Amino acid sequence: MNILVCDDEKEIVEAIEIYLKHEGYEVFKASNGLEALSIIENTEIHLIIMDIMMPKMDGIRTTMKIRDKKNIPVIMLSAKSEDTDKILGLNIGADDYVTKPFNALELMARVKSQLRRYTMLGSMEVKSDMWRSGGLVVDDIRKEVTVDGEAVKLTPVEYKILKLLCENAGRVYSMDQIYEQVWNEPSFNPENTVAVHIRRIREKIELNPKEPKYLKVVWGIGYKIEKYQ
Repeated sequence: MNILVCDDEKEIVEAIEIYLKHEGYEVFKASNGLEALSIIENTEIHLIIMDIMMPKMDGIRTTMKIRDKKNIPVIMLSAKSEDTDKILGLNIGADDYVTKPFNALELMARVKSQLRRYTMLGSMEVKSDMWRSGGLVVDDIRKEVTVDGEAVKLTPVEYKILKLLCENAGRVYSMDQIYEQVWNEPSFNPENTVAVHIRRIREKIELNPKEPKYLKVVWGIGYKIEKYQ
């Protein structure tokens, strides 16, 4: 298994590397997000340990870039004073976090746990054809959406947006990300376009669109489909 450790503090990287190699993992190292993205582009990486505060590109922006294309597990490292960034990291796609200073044995346990989940669930490319969040169901084979068993009629664009959010339930997408993935073109001031479609989707799937159960806004960041069993 190949693990990428990304942190601008050389001593921390070297300490983590010692423990990872002791467990038999191959270790790749980066000191900022740009270096990490370059390694991921050219190497098969199975897990990333990512610091939040780094020069050139921080861990938050790097994780968002990674999540655009890959579903590699990301464990974020954060100082105790960075609780807000830690929560943001989890919202935009990080799988776990460890607070500095950390216990190396705890970090190794979290690494093994995330790798087990990744191996069992498979990579991002292997996808189901049906997504469920509580009473909301998206059936991509039939291109049907139901809420509590009742059919919901969506336009093709509305369906694409809902499908994108449902197949990545719990992950927050910015308006730019939604626009680029649904319209397949670069976004230029997409706020009005995306917001109108989001409002229409809410009107169709929510019992009370003003207090949505499924399609939630994360203020200042974007939108997500809430995870329900």
